[in-house]
Amino acid sequence: MENTINTTVSNDPKIAEFRAKLRELRRPGIFLLEESKEAINDIKKNKVISVEEKSAFIIDKENKIIEAKESIKETKEEINSLVKDATKYTKKVGVYNEKLVNQKARDEKIKIRDEYIARVASIQTTYQNRFDEIKEKYSSKDSSKEDLVIELSEVKNGKKAALHDERAAYLTKMQNCKDEANDVYLTRRNAIKDIRNGHESILESVEGWWKNKIYSFDIKKFLLNNALYITILLIYIICIIAAPVTGKGNLLSIPSVLQILEQSSTRMFYALGVAGLILLAGTDLSIGRMIALGSVTTAVILHDGPNVITFFGLAPMDFTSVPMALRVLMALGLSIILCTIFSALAGFFTAKFKMHPFITTLSTQLLIYGFLYFSTTGTPTGGVESGIKDMIGGRWDLGAFYFPKLIVYAIIAIIVVWFIWNKTKFGKNMYAVGGNKEAAAVSGISVFWTTLGVFIMAGILYGFGSFFESFRSNSSAGTGQGWELDAIAACVVGGISFNGGIGKIRGAVLGVIIFTGLTYCLSFLNIDTNLQFVFKGIIIMAACALDSVKYLKKK
Repeated sequence: MENTINTTVSNDPKIAEFRAKLRELRRPGIFLLEESKEAINDIKKNKVISVEEKSAFIIDKENKIIEAKESIKETKEEINSLVKDATKYTKKVGVYNEKLVNQKARDEKIKIRDEYIARVASIQTTYQNRFDEIKEKYSSKDSSKEDLVIELSEVKNGKKAALHDERAAYLTKMQNCKDEANDVYLTRRNAIKDIRNGHESILESVEGWWKNKIYSFDIKKFLLNNALYITILLIYIICIIAAPVTGKGNLLSIPSVLQILEQSSTRMFYALGVAGLILLAGTDLSIGRMIALGSVTTAVILHDGPNVITFFGLAPMDFTSVPMALRVLMALGLSIILCTIFSALAGFFTAKFKMHPFITTLSTQLLIYGFLYFSTTGTPTGGVESGIKDMIGGRWDLGAFYFPKLIVYAIIAIIVVWFIWNKTKFGKNMYAVGGNKEAAAVSGISVFWTTLGVFIMAGILYGFGSFFESFRSNSSAGTGQGWELDAIAACVVGGISFNGGIGKIRGAVLGVIIFTGLTYCLSFLNIDTNLQFVFKGIIIMAACALDSVKYLKKK
């Protein structure tokens, strides 16, 4: 039956007839309904027409809507039957033509490739002959070496330009073949959507997504964007294979995976916080000190009995007489407030005086570090009361395994920050300021308040993260030392550019899991801690290098 198809979707008379019949059947029903509803919405917004005229117009259109709904009921079966037949026939014609065009495109690509190879060989031969002629021309001892160098350089540049032009022409022709094949598919897809009045099935949507991915796929771009992830994936695979071979156990077991996610949970808060600053082309060196500040505060309030440390030489504090719920709220609230104050301080100086976040956050880092050590003399606070620790930071017993509660808090934080970045005006302003501060200011965005807002948001996230951190280990003024580097590195590995204005929340999340998982895998295999720093350094350097390459390409 395919041999009888001699038309395309765009010029097939039967498809045109189907579409014309469907338009005619839908005109007094679906089309009239849509037009009437749109007209009512428009008239309601019109401030020139009087109330009486609006009411009369709306009543008329509502009557039209009733007529349209009656028409839809009457023509429903006929339209459905016609849509079914039209879709079936259009698919048959479209698929057949796609096969023909795809085969033609494949043949054409082979021909274009062969011609390109031949032309490149011809260019190579032509310019090699010219090289030989010039060398022979200046072979005598009296010849000028400077003239020889100049002529050889001209020929070399000419060869390079000719090869470049040939390459560009070759890529254009190959892309034209690709475009032609894709256009045939799009024509068929759009025709079927028109037949169904703009609707398509889930399978057709998935097919469209897949076809678009194949059409837009570029191997060089893919490798550039994912080279680091591919390398890290290979490291993971090696670790997964090596673990059972060396008798260390199974890295893919549920407990191991959950432990990686649990370790990632508190770090997620720090990465989400600093991600906003990196999006503004900044950074934050105070994260480690913020963690110590919040976790020490939490541990002091939630400690079981009198604290072992004394602030500024005062008597040890004891909060056990305070109701548990109030103590938890006090600890969380103070952790958030203190971290936000110091973060906002750095943000104010950054936004007001155009200071680089490197300097402002270095300053707050030293402030917090000195304050904590001076007030506590570096003494560990001890652990959080076991009952509170199990209630907030413990695990749920699911029978086959234990599920860490901290993972839930991290997921909530991810959802909230994703919403702020992607669904709010503030999030759009962040991208604008990060991409180009001057352009953002000209467009009416307050660079000062946006910058300060990002620092405040970071401080809130650090406060939450440091609060939960106190449930994982004993806190002291040295808690979190160096963790700012892990948080920053996780964001960079996740694709949040130091150049500003580029990055997504899923990148920060993925970066945290990658870094934490890598550390866990290396520790699982008993790799020396010093060598772990080497791995991290290589990954950070590679991530920054790839980020710079991508940024330069976009420029």
